[in-house]
Amino acid sequence: MKERSTGKLWLPLMAACLLMMGIFSLSVSTKAADNDSSAPEIPGLTFQSEMQNEFAECFHIYYYNDDYTLIDVPDSGQFLLVPEGKSAPDGLDEDIVVLQKPLDNIYLAATSAMSLFSSLDALDDIKFSSLQASGWYVDAAKQAMENGDIVFAGKYSEPDYELLVNSGCNLAIESTMILHTPKVQEMIEQMGIPVFTDRSSYENHPLGRTEWIKVYAEMVDKRDEAKEFFDEQAKIISDLKDFKNTEKTVAFFYINTDGSVVVRKPSDYVPKMIEIAGGRYVPTQVDSEEETKRSSVPMTMEEFYTQAIDADYLVYNGTIDDPINSVDDLLQKSELFADFKAVKEGNVWCAGKYLYQATDIVGNMITDIHLMLTGGDASQMTFMTKID
Repeated sequence: MKERSTGKLWLPLMAACLLMMGIFSLSVSTKAADNDSSAPEIPGLTFQSEMQNEFAECFHIYYYNDDYTLIDVPDSGQFLLVPEGKSAPDGLDEDIVVLQKPLDNIYLAATSAMSLFSSLDALDDIKFSSLQASGWYVDAAKQAMENGDIVFAGKYSEPDYELLVNSGCNLAIESTMILHTPKVQEMIEQMGIPVFTDRSSYENHPLGRTEWIKVYAEMVDKRDEAKEFFDEQAKIISDLKDFKNTEKTVAFFYINTDGSVVVRKPSDYVPKMIEIAGGRYVPTQVDSEEETKRSSVPMTMEEFYTQAIDADYLVYNGTIDDPINSVDDLLQKSELFADFKAVKEGNVWCAGKYLYQATDIVGNMITDIHLMLTGGDASQMTFMTKID
């Protein structure tokens, strides 16, 4: 009698355990539908789960029945990915932008995204570029343009509208620079081409930028490839976490045409890379109002001088401005740099233009900074060059 009672209890207990294991495994990468979800309600569709981001904070991905997916990019918009052969549901909120698959004629004007598409082996879906071949530091993209597989369709502020329309462009991916030319975006949209704005540069963690590969993977049906690639990059960063902090300070900046010094806000991904590499970022105090608006913050030379004169290292950001080739180049921008500790001690470096486009290999930049801080072999660096 006792044995039969125990057996009856064991079966439901085992079933409950299996159910809990299933729920746990689901929560590793997605969050099942619940009452607390912020997923938009879409007429005719049932919300199923939400992708759980590991580092990225600037996008959310929601999954619905029948393979419909919604990408939510706060401050940019919501985008419903409609599977090939299906249509957008009736009664869809007019503020939700429909992206009809296949998305295989893309105009890419967000240069930081090209390396992510390349890592997904999805360059075949990119047909138009905002850069000439010479402007790309992503080898596969440059080669594709030289082969004619990707064609130049004008820079982001002056796209070749006629080419895009006549060639069947079905998506324009822009950086936040498009916000400075709103009429261009309006014109593209009026021609029936949806515009998606990349905000990866606003991420606070370097892997947050890389995690945007998951966004583009949803567009081109490469979800598994994105997960595999991202997990590999996350492991690389994890392996660097044991770098001992040297307490040496690093300023990362460039000089604008108006003479102001443009730095990264302290909560940005660049200061985070410096910290992971074993350094401390300066300046630590920036205009709080400006900091909330953008990832790069301008300050006067006098303000920068006060906070960075004693920095152990100066790293000139050559991804926006032209790289410097000598200390004299830096002094021509401002003679005040002659007073800086890093200039006096020969610790001036420059990060090349490739850095901004290399969203896929942020671990290499962290390694570069660590080599700089510890006097390592500069010939092993990917992005950085010592300036004499």
